[in-house]
Amino acid sequence: MLSIYKTVKGYGEHEIVIQKSRFITYIDRVTTEDEAQRFIEKIKKKHWDANHNCSAYLIGERDHIQKANDDGEPSGTAGVPMLEVLKKRGLKDTVVVVTRYFGGIKLGAGGLIRAYGSATSEGLNATGIVERKLMRIFHTTVDYTWLGKLENELRSSRYLIKEIHYLDQVEVETYVASDETDSFIAWMTDLTNGQANIEEGELEYLEQDVC
Repeated sequence: MLSIYKTVKGYGEHEIVIQKSRFITYIDRVTTEDEAQRFIEKIKKKHWDANHNCSAYLIGERDHIQKANDDGEPSGTAGVPMLEVLKKRGLKDTVVVVTRYFGGIKLGAGGLIRAYGSATSEGLNATGIVERKLMRIFHTTVDYTWLGKLENELRSSRYLIKEIHYLDQVEVETYVASDETDSFIAWMTDLTNGQANIEEGELEYLEQDVC
């Protein structure tokens, strides 16, 4: 598992008009090639009457699955520029489809490359990018008399509270970076005078907006 990477926030769509041609961008997060292909087919069915439904996707920790499709546009003028935008943004597990309705004005090879690149870039901006960081969840259980101090200290620290469970005792779930687990345990033990039960939990990605 990657310790940190960027991807799209989720599903998004965005439209621009260039020289009377409509470019409608559809974006989503995918983790397998099958998911990417199903997404592309869904957009193709939706826009069966469009001149082109060009696509690109980038999947895997090492981007080992990459594909670009010009869907009838001149070779290298649509899918590849779209894929290059994903690479330049440093994104993973992302699929994009740009649907074009021709407006009657030919753009030329250079114009098409710029148009499909712009449609992809603007679509990403509209959808949003997130950074996913692999974190360890820690479960800290204390008596309720410690809750106020514990919550205040956590909220002013570099650690992030995931959730608080109000049971017989209070349990606080905290996101901790994998290289800070020892320092977190020492900090929490000192903070509670050794009266906390601290358990190391599962690994989970924490998502934070990039743009």
